[in-house]
Amino acid sequence: MITCKFEDGGDGQLRHLVVHALAIKDGKILLVKRAPGILEAGRWGLPGGFLDRDETLEQCAIRELKEETGYDCTVKGLMRINSNPERRNDASRQNVACEIFVEVGEKTGEPDWEQTEVKWFEFDEIDMEDLAFDHAKTIKYIQEHEAQNIKLPIVE
Repeated sequence: MITCKFEDGGDGQLRHLVVHALAIKDGKILLVKRAPGILEAGRWGLPGGFLDRDETLEQCAIRELKEETGYDCTVKGLMRINSNPERRNDASRQNVACEIFVEVGEKTGEPDWEQTEVKWFEFDEIDMEDLAFDHAKTIKYIQEHEAQNIKLPIVE
């Protein structure tokens, strides 16, 4: 939670905003294995992170994908806003996640310290039980979208 001071002098507990970059190419999705020392260490997850104070959602998606995978990208569009306050292993921060489709470009860098692996997965080879937070639900939504069974964006 973020503690903020409001104009009337009162304090408020607000939620963090994170952005996930949904990189899908040739029927595969790009996932990162979370490093020791961070929440959900050892689990696979969507590349992403906290929105910085002076950046847009688009800038954050591009930055986070580059930092965590080494790939350049361009933003295609919003898939989902996940405001569930009961996200697994997220109670201390209560993040709101904006999940954004990106088009992957060239790999021009190396992943940072927050992950131990970067891998393209076929959807049917993902162990949904081994995914961080509630990323399995996001991946299921992506599959439904690919099958044209849901309209976007999803706001929960």
